[in-house]
Amino acid sequence: MTVTYLKKADKTLETETGAAQQVVLEMLAAIGARGEAAVREYAQKLDAWDGEIVVHRDEIRRRAAEVPVTVRRDIDFAIGQVRDFAAAQRDSMQEFSVGLHPGVTAGQRVLPVNVAGCYAPAGRYAHIASAYMGVATAKAAGVQTVIACSGPFRGGPMHPYLMYAFDRAGADVIMTLGGVQAIASMAYGLFTEKPADVIVGPGNKFVAEAKRRLFGQVGIDVFAGPSEVAVIADERADAAMVASDLVGQAEHGHESPAWLFTTSKELARDVMQRIPALIGALPPTARDAAACAWRDYGEVIVCDTREEVRAVSDEYACEHLEVHCQDLDWWLAHLTCYGSLFLGEETTVAFGDKTSGPNHVLPTKGAARYSGGLSVHKFMKTLTWQRMTREGVREIAEVTARISRLEGMEAHARTADARLAKYFPGQRFELGEPVVA
Repeated sequence: MTVTYLKKADKTLETETGAAQQVVLEMLAAIGARGEAAVREYAQKLDAWDGEIVVHRDEIRRRAAEVPVTVRRDIDFAIGQVRDFAAAQRDSMQEFSVGLHPGVTAGQRVLPVNVAGCYAPAGRYAHIASAYMGVATAKAAGVQTVIACSGPFRGGPMHPYLMYAFDRAGADVIMTLGGVQAIASMAYGLFTEKPADVIVGPGNKFVAEAKRRLFGQVGIDVFAGPSEVAVIADERADAAMVASDLVGQAEHGHESPAWLFTTSKELARDVMQRIPALIGALPPTARDAAACAWRDYGEVIVCDTREEVRAVSDEYACEHLEVHCQDLDWWLAHLTCYGSLFLGEETTVAFGDKTSGPNHVLPTKGAARYSGGLSVHKFMKTLTWQRMTREGVREIAEVTARISRLEGMEAHARTADARLAKYFPGQRFELGEPVVA
């Protein structure tokens, strides 16, 4: 396979995560020991917030009045898109029962978790879309209690647009908390007395590390890192559009990779030539983030064939993957590792990030090899059940006793023996050799 790097990243994400681990360990230990008092101290120290943590209903109404009608309309439209897609996912999950053997019936129930925690970051940008991506999806799953958290915005209270999005999407509790202290509070049930069963939502490396450390005590959506984008493009792609989409994701942050995989060296060079000007034309905050991201993490790879491009793309397993190529059905059929796929020039990551419907919380750092992104399934439990007639027990118990004894598990075997003795008194069964040592 011929793979040529026209641009290779100077850094990897793994080199940047070590510092977060010790910070998060110390914070979780302090919050675990001192609870709400520690959370309030961190809120003051890190976010300069000493106001109320739980936002009262009258405050939600008052802040909603600050949201212009046109903004409300847009947020409501996007919430509807996300909710409808999540509801369709929910409908694809079926409860069933099946007869596996005469007298043996088994099945599954599909139930939501009881409490979900949904996080939306509040740092460089007002992450309005993250607010409804989590909450609307949890509510579509049927979660009874959804607790939503986001931090103060640029030294003040929570951004009113973000609070409106939380509320309209269906959050039952909204808390003004950001970062590790928010994740820990939801996990431990601080301020609500309702520990979350699942915590979802994007965030910086400290938030990601907190979720990773708490996984097991709570469920999480994905092991997330900085946002990623890859574009697959052939010689017919519009270089200006490709460059725009790469820069569009690089503005997420200083560590957000943007990758181009192509069969056309000419297109690759054209795209690379356009990117500096596009970054230079951005507002200061976005310009700073995109410039660092492209400089340190951007890559451009040229391959000889589309099969080679497909192999490279699956190896990278990118969070957001755009395809600007002919024969989109071929790419849909052959690509296997991505968080979410955007087929054709007409769609772009920003549509998925904000409005189109599928969720924007997606796996990064290669996790798309084994995991999808946030969906209604993350809030659901598939629970199995079984029922038997006494006649159905006959063969199941006999085989169970023999396998248990082959494993050396005599107590298991005797639970089967007991039923056979009760239901079929006087009958002889082949139950295997009892375990004596």
